[in-house]
Amino acid sequence: MKKIKAPTYNQLLKPVTLPSGEKIPGLGIGTWYLGDNGSLHDIELSSLKLGLELGMNLIDTAEMYGNGKAEILTGEAVAGMREQVFLVSKFLPDNADRERLPLACEKSLKRLKTDYLDLYLLHWRGSHPLQDTVNTLNELVYAGKIRHWGVSNFDLPEMEELLSLDGGDQVSTNQVLYNLAHRNIEYALLPWCEKNHIPIMAYSPMDHGRIANPLLRKIALAHGVTSFQVALAWVLHRKNIIAIPKASSLSHMRANREALEIRLTQQDFIELDRAFPPPAHAEILEMY
Repeated sequence: MKKIKAPTYNQLLKPVTLPSGEKIPGLGIGTWYLGDNGSLHDIELSSLKLGLELGMNLIDTAEMYGNGKAEILTGEAVAGMREQVFLVSKFLPDNADRERLPLACEKSLKRLKTDYLDLYLLHWRGSHPLQDTVNTLNELVYAGKIRHWGVSNFDLPEMEELLSLDGGDQVSTNQVLYNLAHRNIEYALLPWCEKNHIPIMAYSPMDHGRIANPLLRKIALAHGVTSFQVALAWVLHRKNIIAIPKASSLSHMRANREALEIRLTQQDFIELDRAFPPPAHAEILEMY
């Protein structure tokens, strides 16, 4: 088994502990939709590099994003500092079998210009037998191609099935939609993951900028920040949650980092629960 060292961080923002015991940043960078427009390449690259400079040393990408263009952009951003970055990518369900998964991994590594991933996720559940996917992921760990693996968009029954499989207990995270406007994981999935020491990676923590509410504006004004920063701060206040907001400009990247410093009050949380109530019953897992 090839051993790969964990990243060496200059600083660790809001540490979240993986099942392995390794601590990783709780505030990272998402890359969904980045790389799609070539004319934005320079500003998107500068934004990613700024995020890393600000200590957001976790970048999440996927082979699906821009048909690999987001991975290429990410590879440019981490060049020269790969060992200081916790690098995450995802593979499509069509590539989740024994033959295609190693090839998909190699293609992602080539686009990212690295020889290993820190975390590799199944983007969502597909038709291939989950046991075969788990076996292949654990083989990739043994081969030194990836350090950890996990899943994305898995609801509670799928997570329970995963943990029942041989080697399924090696899962490191479940990446799901989670923000003020989409809280349905709080009813069953989130408590189950907490019980099993599996952190949640929250994508779209600001709901793609769609969260609009007078209360958010009121709380933001009281803290001297923006509504979007309040929405991100709300996610960051949760334990064992890794937030991966996207930022395609320098100002947005700085704003995301500043959200970590916002200290919401107990009254803020009470009022936000009224405006964005937690689920009262089980619901189907939402996903974008």
